Amino acid sequence: MEFNGSQHIGASRAEVWRRLNDHQTLQECLPGCEQFQLQDDGAYDAVIVASIGPIKARFKGIARFSNHEERVGYRIEGNGSGGIAGFGKLNANIRLEDSDGGTTLHYLATAQLGGKLAQIGSRLVGSVANKLLADFFSRFEKLVSERQETASP
Repeated sequence: MEFNGSQHIGASRAEVWRRLNDHQTLQECLPGCEQFQLQDDGAYDAVIVASIGPIKARFKGIARFSNHEERVGYRIEGNGSGGIAGFGKLNANIRLEDSDGGTTLHYLATAQLGGKLAQIGSRLVGSVANKLLADFFSRFEKLVSERQETASP
């Protein structure tokens, strides 16, 4: 499955970049995220609870961020397992650019699913994934914009 799109964020590119590299911000913005902890090797241990159709599971996994280009973007590679619910793998590229009144974040992601998740069907899984992306960006936009306004003189 492939997901791509863009999101306008009402904050400077420097602030968006800073927040995209802050594990607390990411944990606050990821729907269902119970844990997002930086490990010694630079990877993040994550625990996310998600419902996809009739399946609700706690997914435990690892996310690695690489190919950092300061204030431009990076690559995310992640995988997680939800026990009998199945597993997922994600690869995503994130790019930032200046835009009127803020920053535009562009993303291109591919996901692979296995187990019961794969049996549900890509249409339902895609719909849920798009909802999770929308929730993430809504939370991120609100959090980053509010904090930038508070920091402004």
